Amino acid sequence: MTPIRTAVPTAEEARALFAGIRQTVDVEADDVAESLADDEPDPALLDLVSEPFASVADVDERLARTESYLRERGDRRAVFLTVYSRMTATVRDAIDDGAFVDPEWTAAYLVAFAERYRRALVAFERRAFDSLPRPWLLAFAAAARGETVVAQDALLGINAHITYDLTYALGDVGIDPDRGAKLEDHDRINAILARLVQTAQDALVEAYDAVGIAGIDRLFDPLDDRLALLGLRGVREFAWRNAVLRADLPKWAGEPYVDWRTETVATGAAAVLLAPEFDAAESARLRDGEADADVANAFDEAVRRRM
Repeated sequence: MTPIRTAVPTAEEARALFAGIRQTVDVEADDVAESLADDEPDPALLDLVSEPFASVADVDERLARTESYLRERGDRRAVFLTVYSRMTATVRDAIDDGAFVDPEWTAAYLVAFAERYRRALVAFERRAFDSLPRPWLLAFAAAARGETVVAQDALLGINAHITYDLTYALGDVGIDPDRGAKLEDHDRINAILARLVQTAQDALVEAYDAVGIAGIDRLFDPLDDRLALLGLRGVREFAWRNAVLRADLPKWAGEPYVDWRTETVATGAAAVLLAPEFDAAESARLRDGEADADVANAFDEAVRRRM
């Protein structure tokens, strides 16, 4: 039997959970549905993502196609995919190069992680808002409503996928047997995720500079603090601890407890990202600048140069 003390949050987790509880974001599924009532689901997009991913190669190929499709039609959901599709290609190359202890498990992990994103995207596109994890509802709704700047779109997607989805991807693929070896490979994936976030930060600054919008580095610095209430490294450790709790605690206790932990922290982090510490005038300046420039494509070009 797992000792009950293992389920007690660490001091860092307790601070993040308390902060998450204090955050409020007034977005409900009915409100989102009403705001998008005139928007029909996109059949071409659903054709790209309706079927589950079958392999690492399938993930790599279809994420890239989905990113291109969304970006070409000016859909702000492309911003997160600009980074995520390149990260997937990087992990695929690392698997092919023998960088992991258990390449088969790592491949399954990559597919399971991507599946979490695919299901969220399909649910949003089909207007099945009640079935969406709240962090994804907040990220997709903000992009669809045009309430955010490109930098927020990128960070909201990263938050939903890392802070929320990572826990469940580990549960989908399993962390046993050989838990120690799987933790090593999880840590190697985490190193790539860390580079992903740093790439996003650098590319965002370059993209805004390229179109003559200064100051975004000040508004979103430090990115790691804004990404999640736990910080980037803490989030990755949080996901592994959640997976251990789900595996080791009785199902009736472990699953609801981990669900509460994960949603509280991820939703709280989304609230922080949706309410950055700059005033309405500064926000309006950024929106006006983006309206006159193609920041999303500048961001894509900046990411391509780095990955």
